[in-house]
Amino acid sequence: MKSRWLSLNFFAFFFTWGIFLPYWTGWLVSVKGLTVFEAGAVMGAGMFIRAFSTLFLFPAAARRFPITGVMKAGIALSFLIALIYIPAGSYTAILIVTAAFNVVYPNLLPAMETSASVLIQKDRINYTRSRAFGSAGYMAAVLVIGAVTALFGNEAILWTMFAGLLFMLGAQYTAVPISLHRDPAGNPAEKRSGAFRELVRNRGFLAVLTVSILLQGAHASYYNYGFVYLEDMGVASFTIGLLLNVAILFEILFFGVAERLFGGMPASRMFLLAAAGSTLRWVLIFLVPTMWMFTLTQALHAASFGIAHVAFIRYISEKLPTLLIAPAQALYAAFAMSLSTAFLTLLGGALYEVEPGLAFLSMIICTVPAALVVFATKNRFSY
Repeated sequence: MKSRWLSLNFFAFFFTWGIFLPYWTGWLVSVKGLTVFEAGAVMGAGMFIRAFSTLFLFPAAARRFPITGVMKAGIALSFLIALIYIPAGSYTAILIVTAAFNVVYPNLLPAMETSASVLIQKDRINYTRSRAFGSAGYMAAVLVIGAVTALFGNEAILWTMFAGLLFMLGAQYTAVPISLHRDPAGNPAEKRSGAFRELVRNRGFLAVLTVSILLQGAHASYYNYGFVYLEDMGVASFTIGLLLNVAILFEILFFGVAERLFGGMPASRMFLLAAAGSTLRWVLIFLVPTMWMFTLTQALHAASFGIAHVAFIRYISEKLPTLLIAPAQALYAAFAMSLSTAFLTLLGGALYEVEPGLAFLSMIICTVPAALVVFATKNRFSY
């Protein structure tokens, strides 16, 4: 039952994430009438707001309330803020709504991952099997959006997001595991106020966080310019959608077998595999700039993203006390999943103007140092 709750909620969250990440910019352009530059500026501002929100707002809320309460309130607020998109017509109004939405909605990601880490510690659930449902939810969103936009136009993107948020809210009320209701280890909130300071003093955690920031940030060019890269090759939009989903398919397959294949592997070795897979991925795209090579390298998403992500989750679940998991997830969400990508997107964009392949090749400035950090710290900090 505990795994079922986690699987359902991963599916529900990543269904909405699969709408917001790949389609929101296009919706702002096609439905709200913004230029590509204006939409990019709005989403870029939202990305920076998201980073600081997950860094400060989420851990503050998690210190004071049960994680399930944080999620229910976050979903409800996200839905109410999203409703304001309907009357918002000017650039300023859309910017304000998007900023407000990014203050609240992205915090659901570290909240979900924190729930998973607590359940790993307390109830020994199989994380990777449940996380595979999240990837399936993302893929389902891409397919659903393709269908509803074909039938009803791009206006359906917002309404599908509404439906996804309501579904996610309902999923929160299905047999919530008892361990998520309890305050971690019985500690009052005031004893957890120094959690960030404790994490910063934990050099082993800082090493693992640094590696995660480098490996996840290395996806910046892929996330932001992968569609454009294929489009510049003359690939049809529908085909591009299918090709981008190949990475999610391999991600699902990886999460399905990760516990069996990597269950006894230390996090350091997993990080090294992720760094090697990521380096190979970007080098191949640069050396062989064809649609077929891009498609083949999608299989390496299981290594570049999947293995790196599971290694971080395993580390914090095994090495950190429960009361430090939420702030650890906040740091991961803010730096590894937001800020690193935001800054490296600027580098990738500048190089893409020179030579598209360089935008991908440049990401090895993250993957190679990540491997070096692992080699330098894995024995010292025993991870």
